[in-house]
Amino acid sequence: MITKIKSKFESEDNKRLFSNFISLSVLQGANYILPLITLPYLVRVLGVEYFGLLAFATAIIMYFQIITDYGFNLTATREISIHRENKEKVIEIFSSVMTIKFILMFISFLLLAIVVFSFKKLSDEWEVYFLTFGIVVGQFLFPIWFFQGMERMKYITYLNILSKSIFTVAIFIFVQEENDYHLVPILTSIGFIIAGVWSLYLIKKEFDINFKFQKVEIVIFYLKDGWYIFLSQLNISLFSHSNIIILGLFTNNVAVGYYSIAEKVMRALAMMQMPITGAIFPHISSLMKKNRVQAIFKLKKIINIGTVIYIILLSIIIIFSEQIILLLFSKEALNSVIVLQIIAIVPLTIFLNNIFGTQIMLNTGKSKQFSKILFIGAIINIILCSILSYYFSYIGTAIALLIIEIFIMFGMFFYVKKDLLNA
Repeated sequence: MITKIKSKFESEDNKRLFSNFISLSVLQGANYILPLITLPYLVRVLGVEYFGLLAFATAIIMYFQIITDYGFNLTATREISIHRENKEKVIEIFSSVMTIKFILMFISFLLLAIVVFSFKKLSDEWEVYFLTFGIVVGQFLFPIWFFQGMERMKYITYLNILSKSIFTVAIFIFVQEENDYHLVPILTSIGFIIAGVWSLYLIKKEFDINFKFQKVEIVIFYLKDGWYIFLSQLNISLFSHSNIIILGLFTNNVAVGYYSIAEKVMRALAMMQMPITGAIFPHISSLMKKNRVQAIFKLKKIINIGTVIYIILLSIIIIFSEQIILLLFSKEALNSVIVLQIIAIVPLTIFLNNIFGTQIMLNTGKSKQFSKILFIGAIINIILCSILSYYFSYIGTAIALLIIEIFIMFGMFFYVKKDLLNA
């Protein structure tokens, strides 16, 4: 038995998969746990109102990040993983994707300027929005999709941690009072940008991949290839980031602060799955083409294990939610307790939605159905969130998020249940 287990880990595919899992675990820790460390400090120093302002600005900027990413974290990862042995093809994919992302980033910046200076509520704090846009620049420069597709995540993991750790520490050093709130997006953006620049250097040094201008028709091909995934990601943002924006429009920064505090905790719990789902996506994409039944069978095992872990963890969160909020933040944030209790189950639905949608539907030719479910969910969410936020403030926003996530989960399960039953 021990020999059998050992032989599994000694295979090249499993070694690489395990290495990527460890690297992604560390990388996601840098991306989500480090900000979570600063979260209680920022709430205490800036207060719920200014924290709400920063959360509102981040929610708006996330739209432009979705536009710039254009779904390439999935489609480009898939293409790189399939053609990783063909250097010229990899250069074509890398160059085309970076070209598209640069154009989309430039368009996003223009759209941000138009939006900010069209509304007084935004223009009064225009510096916050433009400084936060640095995150989009950093994400453009940081092609995580390339390293995931090559299944070589270790190359950029420690660099990413180092750069973001430095600027996380900088927040504790330089942000000392309410008036320092502008420094938060500055320091955060610099961390993202430095990590992005160094990742491009590593692509050149370790993989000998250079940027080359591609023919227009080739670039258009990759633009079309990512279209349905882009729509899907945009629709996802309509029931994740939109809720904060809708709440902010109907209420104020304080209400946004209460909701955002609980949502940050919930998102941190949800991101625990990212090392696993991110590491297995290129592996599942490749395996689906060789043996669909075996790929689904592996995913079923992950579903069973992940669901049990999340049920135990989230039950603890619900029971001790008040103690958690008091421990992490202060009495000023106690209104976030009810929000956390309502949305505590969302990490489980996000986990299942990733397996049903990203891992199965996108790898079995159901991209249109995937996009359709998310589009319907997004429309319902905007209507539902607007009504509930108007009448019940941040509590209504939390209820809307929970309802939509459950709706999406059952919608995706409907399309994959045959695959799951046959594996």
